[in-house]
Amino acid sequence: MLYKTVEKKILPMYFNEVANGRKRFELRKDVEGIQIGDIIVLREYDGDYTGRSITATVSYVLRNCPEWGLMEGYCIIGF
Repeated sequence: MLYKTVEKKILPMYFNEVANGRKRFELRKDVEGIQIGDIIVLREYDGDYTGRSITATVSYVLRNCPEWGLMEGYCIIGF
């Protein structure tokens, strides 16, 4: 299976939570069809890219759970 790399902007307050290990997921629009095993690159963005980034392997993807409040077209990405 071929895995892809997906880059996403992330605001500093969320970037710091990911960097210190307290935040291990992202709620995002499901436009890339991200799958387990894909690489996610979170690039800190504060009006412009800061140069800081975090790279992680996707370990979990949750989709299609309106009963839990996850709207269609969105996913939760765990890493």
